[in-house]
Amino acid sequence: MYGKTWKTSERSYDVIKEKNVRVPMSDGISLNATVFRPDGDGPFPAILGYFPYDMEMQSAPVTVEGFSSVVFKHPGQELANASIEAGDSMFYARRGYCHVLVNIRGCGASEGQYTYFGPRELKDGYEAIEWIAAQPWCDGNIGMFGVSYFAQIQQYVASTNPPHLKCLFGPWASTDLYRDGVYHGGIQAYRFWRNWSITELSHPRCEGYCRTHWEKDQYEAAIREKLNDPEIAAEPDLVNALKNPDEGSNPILVDQMLNPFYNEYWEQRLVDYEKIKIPAYIGCDWGHLGLHLPGCFRSWAKLSGPKKMILAPPAYLDRPVYQLQYESLRWFDHWLKGVDNGIMDGPPVKVWINGTHGFREEADWPLPGTRWTEFYLHEKGLIDEHEYRVNEGFTSVEDSPWRRDRLQFTTPVLVEDMEVIGPSSLTLYASATEDDILFFVSLWDMNEDGEAKILTRGWLRASHRALTEEESTPWKPVHPHISAEKLVPNGIYKFDIEILPTGTLFPAGHRIMLQISFSDDKPNHSMEGLGVGHIRGQKGNRVTIYHDADHPSCLLLPITRGNVLGTFRSGGYPYFNNK
Repeated sequence: MYGKTWKTSERSYDVIKEKNVRVPMSDGISLNATVFRPDGDGPFPAILGYFPYDMEMQSAPVTVEGFSSVVFKHPGQELANASIEAGDSMFYARRGYCHVLVNIRGCGASEGQYTYFGPRELKDGYEAIEWIAAQPWCDGNIGMFGVSYFAQIQQYVASTNPPHLKCLFGPWASTDLYRDGVYHGGIQAYRFWRNWSITELSHPRCEGYCRTHWEKDQYEAAIREKLNDPEIAAEPDLVNALKNPDEGSNPILVDQMLNPFYNEYWEQRLVDYEKIKIPAYIGCDWGHLGLHLPGCFRSWAKLSGPKKMILAPPAYLDRPVYQLQYESLRWFDHWLKGVDNGIMDGPPVKVWINGTHGFREEADWPLPGTRWTEFYLHEKGLIDEHEYRVNEGFTSVEDSPWRRDRLQFTTPVLVEDMEVIGPSSLTLYASATEDDILFFVSLWDMNEDGEAKILTRGWLRASHRALTEEESTPWKPVHPHISAEKLVPNGIYKFDIEILPTGTLFPAGHRIMLQISFSDDKPNHSMEGLGVGHIRGQKGNRVTIYHDADHPSCLLLPITRGNVLGTFRSGGYPYFNNK
């Protein structure tokens, strides 16, 4: 809430910068830190940035662009400025905060081995916070700031309950590494992690979980089994990692491959929300489909303390994420300095609505008053609210290394503006000539000229179709991913596929398009690149989608405005004379 009394801590201090500060850990190793603090009478509250990236780049005096302006490049090439996510240290220090940047163990100049969100990484975060609180320049009130890795590690560390950690400001955060980024719907997405681990981590010395915790025979047998997997063998980066499992950052990719189901490895890398009690400012942007967007809504549903959420336009933040400076400063002023600045007044959710070029404030998520509406798949690529005609049947397509077909279903032309805000789901009845299917589904906004723009995605490996019934809702099916149940060829099965939320106004004259494919689309830019890079089916598979009275395949959409009379197969003529 903004008003005439709105203000933040003023720019009042020069800044002292201390480099190569050693932060001792309880097991004898030390972490490397850089401390920016106000040059004045203290003590002051502190803000922690905790990360595995290059230390110097977090505070380099450079002008940088956003996340990246190009599609992800191949391993060994730069990913622009993707890891500059700590925020502007000078900005906070000039306004009365100590900004402390700490390299995670096994990265940069910190000692030890990197464990990729392992338990020791969390314990180190706890100990770093308590070390900061004991310094003479700190008043004992500590928050955490940053996006992406900086954001997600906040919630992991907060679950250890450091006594002096008072609040989090961490939008753009995955909180379940298996589901949010590594195995979308049970389908391995490896390319982002391959590129990230090579180009972004700062001199990582990686400890392989499976190498460390499994028996030698078990580990070597699992490596051999993966090398014989056709889906893995078709990807050179994965084969190279398996053949050189201890080289560079390969242990990260090897551990991901050797743990294809939800198990203890992934449970250790899941945020324990029940243990987080402090205030949290969370959020994401609509473009982060393949990495951080799911964690945003999980956090909103499960965090029990005071919270706010922002859902931003599908454009990543410019470095060093200065777009969040004043909002975060108000947050820290309130929770670390005790300033009653009104930041907790008014609705807690800000939602950017694509197609309107603006935000609006809401009381909760999903939005109160959402009307979930079924749109049924029909023959000839139609999708609408009407149930099935007599003798409607099925559509068959091919998915093989030689031909990757896709299906597209579009609504009639919309005769009124229709707002779709929230989570969606797709129920499919399908069969295949092989024992598995890789489903890649997406929603698109198609304009009057037939040009389509992707809005959101969903994924499911057919053999992971089992549901966690007690956690699932019609608009958010939840899959346990603890085992594979292969298909009987040509048997018809029901598949419930989560589609990540969107916030979009479809103008009259546009159409909603559902696409069903069986491998990745080619990304147009780096934001779309976050949601691709999956393994592909390697068999000659014939997939059939059924849409008849006995097999009512349908899309469930969250409608928040419009669609009062529904869509018109006639196009609404003559009222809506679409040329």
